Amino acid sequence: MTKYLRLRRWLLACAALPMVLLGAAASQAAVPKEIRIGTLYADSGPFATSSLSQLAGLKFWVNEVNRQGGVFVRAYGRKIPVRLVTYNDRSSTTTAATLYNQLITEDRVNILAADFGSVLTSVAVPIAREHQMLLFDQTGTGAAFFTRDNPYIVLTSLPTSARWPYALADFLKAQGKIRRVALLYATNDFTGSQAQTLRARLQGSGVKLVFDHGVPTSTSSYALLLHNIQASRPDAVIEFGFPDNDIAFLHDLQASGIKFKMVFTIFPGQLLALVQKNVGAQTLAYTYTYPTPPLLVYNRVNYGMGLDRFSRAFHAATGTQPNFLNIAGFNTGLIIQKTLDTAPNLRQMTLRRSVMRFSGKLHTLDGAFRIDATTGAQIGEALPVGQFIPVGKGLTVRMVYPPAIATGRPAYPAP
Repeated sequence: MTKYLRLRRWLLACAALPMVLLGAAASQAAVPKEIRIGTLYADSGPFATSSLSQLAGLKFWVNEVNRQGGVFVRAYGRKIPVRLVTYNDRSSTTTAATLYNQLITEDRVNILAADFGSVLTSVAVPIAREHQMLLFDQTGTGAAFFTRDNPYIVLTSLPTSARWPYALADFLKAQGKIRRVALLYATNDFTGSQAQTLRARLQGSGVKLVFDHGVPTSTSSYALLLHNIQASRPDAVIEFGFPDNDIAFLHDLQASGIKFKMVFTIFPGQLLALVQKNVGAQTLAYTYTYPTPPLLVYNRVNYGMGLDRFSRAFHAATGTQPNFLNIAGFNTGLIIQKTLDTAPNLRQMTLRRSVMRFSGKLHTLDGAFRIDATTGAQIGEALPVGQFIPVGKGLTVRMVYPPAIATGRPAYPAP
């Protein structure tokens, strides 16, 4: 009886073997040769410099993971090479809309990442939602993108722009000497939401907006506006714009000979080398900004490279020192990598749930990664206030607010 049972089990095992092998072959065939990540970039137009910098950071991440055999994909239990599928939108939202659709419907990318900034991301948000595709939003921070009825968006590398002026507003209120503020902003989702927040947080504080004016994002001449601001006798001037706006504003301020006690602009804190090249260190001296990495240094990380290690590796690979948007693109890659590493399958809502599982637990070279569970907005990172102080022929940044991270007192009024 025992010999008979052994023989029967052996025969059954042999009969089942072809089915096991067939199943294994089918499973093997189902493993993709590559993970396709689709994104856009602009090589011309007003967003080209920022877009290309962001793309360079994302490309660096792709090269790093592929050098190590690919990105680990939990759904398949192995590393798989990454292929970046990119198209040039030339800073045009109309072109971008067509190309985002192409990435989803024709290229059938596994992962969709947005181009730089709120303007070029604005068309990606409804398209991704319509196709139920999770959008890894790199730097499009417009508050209107993040709504409770849209689970198909995750902001990876900056807080939503409605949160950016929190520390700035508190800084203005804390100074005591600042009572009259001039606010000039470009009328887009990114800077418009910052202007709205600043108004709200200054209301009832004793700090009054004596000039509050929006201009088209395409504005390139600020001479007349500067004289109108001067007439309002402000204690501080806040200009919210994209890089081209900031450069034009600072250039015209220098040319006008007008002096203000305090001037704040956004992008010197992200693209210092670019802005300094265009307006000069003397123009930036004693102005204020939101410092971001690499001006903010995060080396104590639990995922990916710390800032110093990344800076060395990026310089070795590209011959250039990284700016913030290089870091933002690389950080987006890290968030995608962690998502693929933890998601049991590649269905888009599974990816979103996987992001939520590590939200609040991840610290990268870009700071703390935490998103709002309902809207997908980045709420872990915070932007302090810094002031550029001249050192020799160059500049250094002094953190002036909040007090917990301040490295010195602000030089107010500006010398």
